[in-house]
Amino acid sequence: MSGEIDIYGVFIPSLLAWMVIAFFVTGALRFVLARVGFYKLVWHRSLFNLALYVLVLGATVTLIHWLKP
Repeated sequence: MSGEIDIYGVFIPSLLAWMVIAFFVTGALRFVLARVGFYKLVWHRSLFNLALYVLVLGATVTLIHWLKP
């Protein structure tokens, strides 16, 4: 992988694509955590959501590099 994704002649950094994937996964996790009532145990919801996003982004990058041939 060269670090860029070509979409109809427009080069997009791979990190941007991974960030979009992590954003949607984090959104789904936030929905599930809110439905379960997990946020009642969290002191600062915004900081927790930021940390959750960073963890999901790191897991996404690690998973993609691990799956790379």
